[in-house]
Amino acid sequence: MTTTVPDVTDQYPTRQDEAPRVIPRQDPVVQGTAEQGPLDAEALRGFDERGYLTIEKLISDEELRLFREELHRMAHDPTVKADERTVVEAKSQEVRSIFDIHRSNEVFRRIAEDPRVVERARQILGSEVYIHQSRINYKPGFVGKDFTWHSDFETWHAEDGMPAPRAVSISISLTDNYSFNGPLMIMPGSHKHYISAAGGTPEDNFKQSLVMQGAGVPDPDTLTEFADRFGIDVLEGPAGGAIMFDSNCMHASNGNVTPYSRSNVFIVYNSVENTPVEPFAAPAPRPEFLGSRDFTPVGG
Repeated sequence: MTTTVPDVTDQYPTRQDEAPRVIPRQDPVVQGTAEQGPLDAEALRGFDERGYLTIEKLISDEELRLFREELHRMAHDPTVKADERTVVEAKSQEVRSIFDIHRSNEVFRRIAEDPRVVERARQILGSEVYIHQSRINYKPGFVGKDFTWHSDFETWHAEDGMPAPRAVSISISLTDNYSFNGPLMIMPGSHKHYISAAGGTPEDNFKQSLVMQGAGVPDPDTLTEFADRFGIDVLEGPAGGAIMFDSNCMHASNGNVTPYSRSNVFIVYNSVENTPVEPFAAPAPRPEFLGSRDFTPVGG
C-alpha cells in the first residue's frame, strides 16, 4: 500500500531517508500572550525556552482521591481490559495505558474539559483547541516498563497527519513522581529542533508502538548530541501537580522497578488551526482513539 500525499506542504519530512537529520523548527512555540490566559509572561518565556512548565498543584485533594479510585476501578475491570483502547504490558499483562478516556469516562472527561487545563492550552497555542488524544498511563510498581526517547510530534505528523507542532500535552500526576519510579524526562530546548527519523512506517505500526516505540525513534548518535547539548531534566513532583510540554520535546521515561507506582492522566490539545490531513509517512491514519478526527473545540 502506498502512502497518500497530503494536501499541505510537508515542512517536517520524516521516515523517508536512510539516514536521520535534524531540521530547525519552522513554527513559533508560544503563539498566545500573557493577557490571554492564566500564565504570566515569565511562565510563557520559560515554556518557549525549555519546552515545558510545571504546575505544583492543579487538582484538589478530593479530585485526586476520585481520580485514583477511578484509576483502580478501570485497571481491574475485565471489560475495560479487553477493549481495543487498552494497552497491557507484554509480560505481566498489567494495564499500561487506557486511551480515549475523555470520551469513555465521565470522571476524566470533566478534567479534560476543565478551564484550568483548557485555558492554559489555548493561551500557549494562541487559538481554540480540541483534544487530539487522551489516556491514562499506569506504571505499576516492579513491572512498569520504560518508554524510549521520542518526539510525540514526529509520530503525530508521520502517522496522524498533524501538519505542525502546534500541540501541547498535559500530564496530571495521580501519584508522586520520584526520581526512581520512572518519571518523565525531557531534554529542555530540544523542542526547537526536529529529528527526521530514518526508515519507513510498517503497516499498522501503532499496534507495536503502543507497547514499545519502534518506527520514528531517533538514532543513538543524534540522541547523544542532543543530551550533550540540552541536558536532561528529571521531572519529580507531588501527586496533584502537572507538567505541560510541547509536542516536539524529546522525552522518555525509565522502567519502574520500585514498589511505588507512577500514574497520570495525559491529554493532548491541538490547535483548531492545525487539524490533521492525511498521514505524511504512513499508509493510513491511526485509529480514531489514537488520533482524533473530531475537531470540535473544547468548550465550544
